[in-house]
Amino acid sequence: MQQLFGKAANAVAHAAGHPITFVCCCLIVIIWAIAGPFAGYSDTWQLIINTGTTIITFLMVFLIQNTQNRDGAAVQAKLDELIRASDGENVFVGIEHLSVEEVEAFRRRCEEAVAAIEREEEKKLAKGKSVRTTKQTKARKTGRRAVGV
Repeated sequence: MQQLFGKAANAVAHAAGHPITFVCCCLIVIIWAIAGPFAGYSDTWQLIINTGTTIITFLMVFLIQNTQNRDGAAVQAKLDELIRASDGENVFVGIEHLSVEEVEAFRRRCEEAVAAIEREEEKKLAKGKSVRTTKQTKARKTGRRAVGV
C-alpha cells in the first residue's frame, strides 16, 4: 500500500509540475469564467470552482508533502554517506533528527570553526606579506631581484 501511494504521489507531483498541467488548469478557469453569464453567475456556478479547487488543493498538499519527505530523507541519507566516507566528523550524521536548539548549537559550532580557520589564514597571509616585504627590502638594498616574491 505504501509503495503504491509513493508511486502515485510521485506521478501526481511530477505531472503537477508540467507546464501543460498549468495550461489545462488555466483553460478550466477560462471555461468556468465564460460559463458565468450562461449560469447567471449563480451560487452553484461559484460553488463549482470553489469546491473543485479546494478539493484539488487539499489532496495535492498531502501528495506533495509525501514526495518532499521522501526526497528530503534521500538527500539526508546521501549527505550522511558523504560525511561517513570522508574526513568529516561523523557526529553530524543524523542531526536532522535533533531539536532546533541542538541543530543551532551544531550550526554555531561550524560557524566558529570557519571563523577560526579564517583567522588562521589571515595570520598566514599577514606573515607571508611581512616575509615578502623583508625579501623585497633586502633585494632593493643589494640591487638584486627578490626571489620567490
